[in-house]
Amino acid sequence: MDGQSSEMQACIEACLSCYRTCLGMASRHCLEAGGRHVEPEHFRLMLSCAEACRASAQLMLIGSAVHRHQCAACAEICAACARSCEEIGDMDECVAACRACEAACRKMTA
Repeated sequence: MDGQSSEMQACIEACLSCYRTCLGMASRHCLEAGGRHVEPEHFRLMLSCAEACRASAQLMLIGSAVHRHQCAACAEICAACARSCEEIGDMDECVAACRACEAACRKMTA
């Protein structure tokens, strides 16, 4: 990707991976598991995380100068989503994706 540092490319990939993971797990795993997995606060957080990750990737891809602000928000949302998924249990894939995206986004804000 022209004009993007390897750190930014890694962040874009981490964001897109987290987007796919959170949206996929929310729509497949959580809806099918039911119970605590579909409690409104948790479910909305997963959808919010997916959208924050998608928006961060998009802003970096288009070269927007405000991507740092979005990445800062994304890191916070990913951290909250990872905690929620860990607390619910049986969501290791989502926890890992959120933590990886959080770390990558924090590097973008430095």
